[in-house]
Amino acid sequence: MAYVPTDEEIVRSILNGEGGRKFKILFDRYHEKVVDKCYGFVKKRVIAEEMAEDVLSRAYEKLSGFKFKSSFSSWLYAITYNHCIDYLREKKRLHYPQWNRENELPEIIDESYEQMNSIDYEKVLQILEMIHPEEKALIWMKYHDNLSLKEIGNSLRISEDAAKMRLKRAKARVLYMYKEKYPEKD
Repeated sequence: MAYVPTDEEIVRSILNGEGGRKFKILFDRYHEKVVDKCYGFVKKRVIAEEMAEDVLSRAYEKLSGFKFKSSFSSWLYAITYNHCIDYLREKKRLHYPQWNRENELPEIIDESYEQMNSIDYEKVLQILEMIHPEEKALIWMKYHDNLSLKEIGNSLRISEDAAKMRLKRAKARVLYMYKEKYPEKD
């Protein structure tokens, strides 16, 4: 069985001067995953492909900024989410603080999660398409890619506390919208 180097070993090789040849391994390893993450935001395959190329090029250019404090995949996905959010902000003119004020949640939200076992995953995915891309990214980063609040904050260029607050608000919004759209049938 051939030895398969870890992402971090490949990054070290690149940083030690082995360049593009080694990055092709990472590119091949992650291209389709990055395309899929971009597609989750833009819903157009051609645009997602272009965005993935941009993300992977940006990752290569910024590789010297990778500090080995998290996995390469977490670092790459943070760049991916940030790129998607920036794209949608520009394209749709969505500025999160303004959007949040315009889509205010009720003061009192039942944030109990007892019913979480009965929540339908496909319906949650529909709700995720209805919220702000930054909130969607927060939820994906935390629960799909298992990024820490610090990593999420860094990728969104906000503080860790702001990431925690926004994630809490995003979860509350998803739960509220889910209950509104799919009320329990007694």
